[in-house]
Amino acid sequence: MPVQTFTLERVATPIGKMLVLTDAGQCLRAVDWEDYEPRMHVLLRRQYGKGAVKVADAARASAASRALLAYFDGQVDAIDPLQVALGGTDFQRQVWRALREIEPGDTVSYGVLAGRIGRASAVRAVGMANGANPVGIVVPCHRVIGADAALTGYGGGLHRKRWLLEHEARWRAARGASLARAA
Repeated sequence: MPVQTFTLERVATPIGKMLVLTDAGQCLRAVDWEDYEPRMHVLLRRQYGKGAVKVADAARASAASRALLAYFDGQVDAIDPLQVALGGTDFQRQVWRALREIEPGDTVSYGVLAGRIGRASAVRAVGMANGANPVGIVVPCHRVIGADAALTGYGGGLHRKRWLLEHEARWRAARGASLARAA
């Protein structure tokens, strides 16, 4: 298997330095937090195999990092068109596709997400796939909460999950107010 090279950017955000990995085709391969960089490398090894990925520093900002910065600046939908290329199992990719269908400002429980992919009894497996998501924010695993609406685990820490959900809720409220004024 040939070694793939992904470029790495370290991007300052309001909630910490973010790691953005893209491939030669500018598809996102990983988005994580600098303080969780070892976990990101573990996820890459699990998805692509040991020694199958080389990480090199990016020479310039990618379209992905620019879109993520726009997201943090309040243009939450700037990340919607970003292309991702994911390893993982068929089941994981199915969960990750379903995550991208959750609208900004919305949350769903693991059970609801399992039902949306036609696997209502696979709640734990959905949780495991959610936790193995290598492209945080763009594949919005932070929008999944517990059945009791409690914030549950997030690979970047619950403080970041809370911030992301509040950020998206503010955007959605402002967008709704703007649409109401235009009507």
